Amino acid sequence: MTMELSYTIEEVSQFLKVSKLTIYDLVKKGELPVFRVGRQMRIAANDLDNYIKNNKTNQNTILPASVFKPRRSDPKESNHVVISGQDLVLDMLGKQIEKNSTYKSLRSFTGSLNSLISMYNGECDIVSLHLFDGDTGEYNLPYLKKVLVGHSFILINLLSRKAGLYVKKGNPLKIITWKDLEREDIKIVNREKGSGARILLDEQLRINEISSKKINGYEHEESNHLSVASAVSTGVADVGVGIEKAAKIVGIDFIPLITEQYDLVILKTPANERLISIVKEILSSNQFQLEVDSLGDYDTSMTGKIIYETN
Repeated sequence: MTMELSYTIEEVSQFLKVSKLTIYDLVKKGELPVFRVGRQMRIAANDLDNYIKNNKTNQNTILPASVFKPRRSDPKESNHVVISGQDLVLDMLGKQIEKNSTYKSLRSFTGSLNSLISMYNGECDIVSLHLFDGDTGEYNLPYLKKVLVGHSFILINLLSRKAGLYVKKGNPLKIITWKDLEREDIKIVNREKGSGARILLDEQLRINEISSKKINGYEHEESNHLSVASAVSTGVADVGVGIEKAAKIVGIDFIPLITEQYDLVILKTPANERLISIVKEILSSNQFQLEVDSLGDYDTSMTGKIIYETN
């Protein structure tokens, strides 16, 4: 058998200089063929070459409008559904969607706010959110009302979980509250812009009237909870913001400071009616909730509850 060169979604997005969600959109529309190795999608080099050749005009490579301005997601046109977010429960949801329908789930590991903007641009179907609003004390809905202007949507609870501070085993620096982060003897590790953890930190700094310029390590960014927890574990930083689950996985201490409402948002369109029905049924099922409960550190008492729905 001849070995054929292939690329990951990330490699193709870097090559074409577009976002990964744009590549997912091309896959969903059937414009770019993929094959799977386990749960990872790959794109054959020949297929990528053909895609570029087919979209050349006057010998210059001009990518179609869909690359720069992705068409709105429409699961009815494709059996792929893009689920955006990082929590492992989303993988479980994807498996249940595949088990209970003809959809194939694709995962995008993008932060909450960036995912929400991608949904506004029509690049994903299900977005997970944990966006804290310091003015209202609410999660998610204040951001949805501002970002998804002109769109109908449904917001459904996935789970609740504790968020707070990662500290070294034994908490040698006696870090207790958000106010401790401005201490000169403390160095933090931050999350990337657009992530829910980054927004939680920035909102708490604003509420507590702490300038980010006073925070040692504020510019040091990591792209997921485990990377932040690992930075604290290895001594690269003294403290980071994240969820309880990652602290237990890495083996460091955790200071819980807030209960996060972790929700899913789906646009209400005729094409999404079936998808919404399937997701609601899965989240409300005892089987799914028991599976999530078995992981520990998650609260499913509100799982499946409709938090908000536009007309």
